[in-house]
Amino acid sequence: MRDRLAQADTELTAMTLQLEAERARAEETLTLLAAARAAEADLQADLDVALSERERQAALRSTAQAALADAQAQSTEDQRSLELLNQQVAALRGQVGGLQDLLGEARAREDAANTQIESLGADLNLALAQLAAEERRRADLEAAERERLEQFRSEFFGQLRQVLEGRSGVEIVGDRFVFSSEVLFEVGSADLAPEGRSQIGNVVSILQEVADRIPPSIDWVLQVDGHTDNLPIAPGAEFADNWELSQARALSVVRYLTEAMGFPAFRLAAAGFGEYRPVDADNTAAARARNRRIELKLTER
Repeated sequence: MRDRLAQADTELTAMTLQLEAERARAEETLTLLAAARAAEADLQADLDVALSERERQAALRSTAQAALADAQAQSTEDQRSLELLNQQVAALRGQVGGLQDLLGEARAREDAANTQIESLGADLNLALAQLAAEERRRADLEAAERERLEQFRSEFFGQLRQVLEGRSGVEIVGDRFVFSSEVLFEVGSADLAPEGRSQIGNVVSILQEVADRIPPSIDWVLQVDGHTDNLPIAPGAEFADNWELSQARALSVVRYLTEAMGFPAFRLAAAGFGEYRPVDADNTAAARARNRRIELKLTER
């Protein structure tokens, strides 16, 4: 038993030593395992970092590839635009060339036109000189015709002064024959009275004698003007107002001259002035009588 116990102690000691050795190896193994796990963690961290960097680089690569694709597409578009611009430049150069040709032709035409303008200017100056001479000649002729018409008018007025001398109701004022309306018309009427026909007939007979000697180149007319006083027309009268009365009286004289005296109608003109051309502004019966009148004037058309 003692031997067996001693042997057991010996075995126990050996086993304890072996256990201690195993424990030491286990601790060493645990230490190595912990170190391995720490290294594994570090490796995993490094792996994660590496994976993140790879993903970032992949994303950057993808972005770069997309940018490159866009750049290539833009480059292709730029090439197309450049080609189009080249075509447009070529077309513009062609147009510029055509415009230069046109400019050359235009300058040639301009030179020819300037030469023609100079010639036309000389012709125009000559024409203006001729026109000025013609206008002077026409003015001289017109002045001569007016002088001749004035001579006939003076002769006409001279003869009429002799005929009308001493007659009441008719007077010569400047270049006009003034007939009182009381001599020619009844009150409020536009029909020529017998005395009025006689007075007008005397004037026109002398005018017809003088008119035969007036040259055809003088375009003269006998103007007949009707005038009234400022008294209003009574309601219900034949004429609405003094305008109508003055015009009707002037027209009555013109119709008598053409229809009864055979005076050429194209040598006559009729106008009515109502009460708006008085010869006497006084508000008296005598002034109103003077304003009621028929005037005849020999003048140019």
